[in-house]
Amino acid sequence: MAFEEKFEFESLQDSQTIKDFLESLIQGIENKKIQLSTNGDEILLQPNNMLKFQVKARRKKDTSKLVLKISWKNSDKGDPLDKDPIVINT
Repeated sequence: MAFEEKFEFESLQDSQTIKDFLESLIQGIENKKIQLSTNGDEILLQPNNMLKFQVKARRKKDTSKLVLKISWKNSDKGDPLDKDPIVINT
């Protein structure tokens, strides 16, 4: 049987708090250690050098949605780099 740990968190936050969360994730990726915890629930992730990055965006009449997904294999072996990067403008 495969080993699996899960962590989920959802809340309504102001944009500054979301920015702080994202900056913490960036630091965790740089340090190769991301520890998430809330209400006694906890998970430790150790991203390697090759990360898969996926972006989905959707806009409807009264709501918008942006989903960011970062994944990796728990080994140093990875797929070759993709040649066409995404461009994100602000």
